[in-house]
Formats: sequence, C-alpha cells, structure tokens
Amino acid sequence: MRLWLSKNNEVPLREQLTTQIKLGILSHDLQSGERLPSTRELARRYHIHANTVSAAYRDLERRGWLEFRKGSGVYVRPLDRTLPLDAQLELDQLISVFLQRARAGGFSLGEIQTRIKHWLALQPPDHFLVLESDPDLRAILVAEIKDATDFNVRGLSLEDCARDGLPTGAAAVAMNAQAERVRALLPPDTSCLLLRSRSIPDALRGAKRPGADELIAVVSHWPEFLRWARTMLVSVGVEPAALTFSDARERDWQRLLRASAFVITDALTARQLPPAYRRHIFRIIADDSLAELRAFVENFLTK
Repeated sequence: MRLWLSKNNEVPLREQLTTQIKLGILSHDLQSGERLPSTRELARRYHIHANTVSAAYRDLERRGWLEFRKGSGVYVRPLDRTLPLDAQLELDQLISVFLQRARAGGFSLGEIQTRIKHWLALQPPDHFLVLESDPDLRAILVAEIKDATDFNVRGLSLEDCARDGLPTGAAAVAMNAQAERVRALLPPDTSCLLLRSRSIPDALRGAKRPGADELIAVVSHWPEFLRWARTMLVSVGVEPAALTFSDARERDWQRLLRASAFVITDALTARQLPPAYRRHIFRIIADDSLAELRAFVENFLTK
C-alpha cells in the first residue's frame, strides 16, 4: 500500500496515517491478515518520527483495525461484518469506493477535487451559523433560532470566521447591526441572513403585568440583557424598586429568585428555570426575522 503523508498539511501526520490505513483496509489494498511494516521501517521510509507511527498503530489496534502479534509484528485484523461500523466508518467506505472508481476511470486528483467542491456548493446548508463575537449573546441567539426552527444551529465569532472561513454546509446568520462587518469578512458571492431586533412593544406583547406589590426578577447569562431589560421595563412604567437583577453566571443565582413573583429572562436562561416560576421570555430576534428563518428551512427541505 502506498501512503501519501504531508508534513505541511494542517491535518496531523498521525491522523493522515490512521485514515489512509483504514481506507486501505476498506478498499482491500490491505488484505485481512496482511503484515504491516514495522514502526521503524515505516518511520524511515516516510521520514517521520517513530513515535508518530507507533501512536497511529496503537490507536488502530484499540479501535479494532490492527492486531499486534508478540514477536511477529503488526497485522490487519479481519473485519467482523456482523458488527456495526464505528463513527464515520461507513462514510469512509463510501469515499474509498468512489475514489477507487474515479481513479480507475482516469480522473486526476485535481479533477476529482474540483468536481467535489462544485457538487458540495450545490448542496443545501445543513445548519445555521450565527456570526456574533459576544459569546453570551451568540448563545442566546442560537437558542432562539433553535426554538423557532427546530433546525441545527451553531455559533461562531466574527474573528474565528475571518481566520478560518465559513464552514461547509453553513447558512450564515447575523444581527442587522453586524451587517457591514459580516459582509466584509464573507466572500462576495456568499449570502447572509440578517436578523432584525425585537422592538419594546414586541418584546412585551403577551406579558401579563405583575401586581403593583409584586417583585420582578430579571435574570440572564448576558450582562447586556440585564441592562436592556431594565431600560425597557422602566420605560413602560415599572417601578425600579420592584426589580431585582441576577447574573446567571454567578453561583446560587436561582436562590435569589425565590422572593420574586415573576421572572423575566432570555431564551437560553429560561431552560434552566424550574417549571414553577411564572416567567416571560424577552426574545432578541423579531418575529418576522424568525419567520424568515422558518421559511428558509422549509424551502430547501421540501426540494
């Protein structure tokens, strides 16, 4: 079996080695019971450290791909077809078969790579990616979108996106206030769904006003939410003395809510509240923006 190992690749040499050996076994380039080169021999052949080869062999042995025979060497362990394949193994097998057929058809690796990129670009996204540098706000936005769409949602800072690029399969999402920064870091032909912030009337819609003598607790992991909620509530006539504020990042924050008759919180912190609390969730994203995300999901999932 021929191996291609690159020391300039971002993928560690150990991972390159284990992946290629697995693919060799799946494609039958390495036969069941076949003896592999010794650690020293493989290290010398490819000018890599023997510890790298040894670690790769040990990893493959733990996962059932290879077996060590005392005094004899390292051998390919027969695959038990009655057992389920481990994580990503079935996909590796499909890729291996595809590459074998493509190379047998005379296609170069460059041609294969180009066409794979083309077809990947035509695939619908498999998750929303919230681009937001504030980690607490990002977590809240992820929670709101997940609740509204029941679709896979992840988050990424603008700095990480600028460094690593937009991940494959991501549909970029950001608050409208970040539009210029997001457009500057994304490729020109990449779209981003911009979300409008909820207005004060929208945020208060459906909330039952507490009694005049009832304490209102405002709680969140995001400090800006606490400031925003205070401004909002005071602006509609709630007495400041009736408000208490709890930072959910602090220890025993739930204990501070017990004297309150009503809790105002965000979509993420709400998940940590016991069911007994009367609550109202102030959402950051406007209803029409959430409806746009739902329509986006329904559009490509029904194609």
